[in-house]
Amino acid sequence: MSRRKSAAPTVKLDEGECIREVQRTLRERLCQSYPQMEIFGIDHQRRHILELVKRCVTMGESNSALVIGPRGSGKSMLIHSILEEVKQEKSIKDNLLEVHLNGLLQTDDRIALKEITRQLQLENTIGDRVFGSFAETLAFLLDALKSGGKASRPVLFVLDEFDLFAHHKNQTLLYNLFDISQSAQTPIAVIGLTCRLDVVELLEKRVKSRFSHRQIHIFSSLTFEEYKKAFVQILSLTNTFHNSNFVQKWNKHIKSLSEDGIMIDVLKRQYNNDKNIRALKSLLLFPVCKLSPSHPHLENTDFLESSHFLTMDSKAAMLHGISVLELCLIIAMKHLTNLYDGDPVNFEMVYNEYQRFVQQKGHSVQRYEKPVVLKAFEHLQTLELIKPAEGGGQRSQKEYRPMTLLVDSSQISDALLKYPNCPTEVKHWNIQEINA
Repeated sequence: MSRRKSAAPTVKLDEGECIREVQRTLRERLCQSYPQMEIFGIDHQRRHILELVKRCVTMGESNSALVIGPRGSGKSMLIHSILEEVKQEKSIKDNLLEVHLNGLLQTDDRIALKEITRQLQLENTIGDRVFGSFAETLAFLLDALKSGGKASRPVLFVLDEFDLFAHHKNQTLLYNLFDISQSAQTPIAVIGLTCRLDVVELLEKRVKSRFSHRQIHIFSSLTFEEYKKAFVQILSLTNTFHNSNFVQKWNKHIKSLSEDGIMIDVLKRQYNNDKNIRALKSLLLFPVCKLSPSHPHLENTDFLESSHFLTMDSKAAMLHGISVLELCLIIAMKHLTNLYDGDPVNFEMVYNEYQRFVQQKGHSVQRYEKPVVLKAFEHLQTLELIKPAEGGGQRSQKEYRPMTLLVDSSQISDALLKYPNCPTEVKHWNIQEINA
């Protein structure tokens, strides 16, 4: 006799699996656009673009607009959040077509047209047809989207890195998109995203005349309180997570973390340095990656460490990886630069100073032949820790070419403190003064 199967119980994950799931969710949120996130400070601009998209979809009104703002100000996130909201209505979701192009990927109009065909799923329709011009091909593609009642489906074109499309030959893509948006052929909305304020000046006269000249400027105007809210919102879990008890505990911990004194200092430092959300996500990524069953909570020390990595001096960090010989040449060059009041020095001068140091400390510092020292000196130039002085000596022999040091005394001292197994004599030499 067969038994009736009971309804499957709600799956509850154990704590280790919960932590792994949290890490996966937060990493996706930090590395990709997060349309559910509340957008602060640009409500007026959001309403403007939302109205433009809705009029295109519901009333068939074609239009064009440029969204202008610095990198990281939230242009792409704004468009994604608007599309998420618009597609909540089933009639719009079923009817609206989207084409997303990027100037970094679609480097000419031929590639852009192929991508439009692919995203509109019209590869089979176009087949082996041969068209006389770009305009004919685009017109055919848009005509193929007409429904049985001859009504055209609205198409939204989002052009990221819009200024790069202006560098295409004859600006054919932009001309045809703006031309269609000005005519009554097919309802399309063209939204360009760019960080260049002078982008309209890049357009040809015929393209400019067909553009609506609607420019929407976005500048990051977050207050610190909104910045803190964004921090909590990004790291908090939603009710869709499998384990409701875990969600409550996690969100309570994130809330208390946002009120911790050390955490507030870290956030203030990051806010004063760069207040856009992309920079905040960079700060959060390292602590999230450290989550594991053995490290189940985000701690303020994790964020301190992440802040240190983000603000680390790249030149000083590079000094930690060079050889002791190269470090000696850097110190010799520093002493000579100080002695000659910042004037450039050449390899021969640096080598003589290095030789003098080796002769004094010969029992504890390894001596190298001159060709080896010259190779090390050239390697420092490759690493861009030194560079040829401007304006002179380019045709002279490399041993006599004047060079400038690109690191300062504090960076060298910091590197020596953290350098593994650095000889004591080298450290002492760094703090000594030399006489001519």
